[in-house]
Amino acid sequence: MTTTPAHRQQADHLIAAVNDALAAPTSYRDDTPLPRYGTAPPVPQPGRPPMSQKATDASALMLTGSVLTLATGGAASAVLWASGHADPTVIGLIAAAPLAIAAPIWALARLVKAATKTTTEHHHHYSGPVRQQTVNSHSRWMGKTTNNL
Repeated sequence: MTTTPAHRQQADHLIAAVNDALAAPTSYRDDTPLPRYGTAPPVPQPGRPPMSQKATDASALMLTGSVLTLATGGAASAVLWASGHADPTVIGLIAAAPLAIAAPIWALARLVKAATKTTTEHHHHYSGPVRQQTVNSHSRWMGKTTNNL
């Protein structure tokens, strides 16, 4: 194959374009400081939604309890399968036993907590006009929240 000056010129042009593309930066970092707030709408973030510490603790407790329940149920299923006595009555008794033990303990704990609950009195001293507002909030089962101002 013979090369002509036109072919050589096209090859030089292609080589120059590739070298320009390789020499150009492929990223840019904008170091200007971001404003603390702006007009952009909030964007959902990946992962767990933001919750209070109490809700986060309760969520972790529920996840841990579900894993323990799965392990206990798997062990009970393995024992029943190995013994060959997978009787529905026995399975029902095994499944209901933790609830029958936990429900009275939970009820007693709630009673003790309610009986030992104390109110604290706070004193604040301000100089100038002060507007004090008390919000009594009560959340119902399906997310209905009642606020009394």
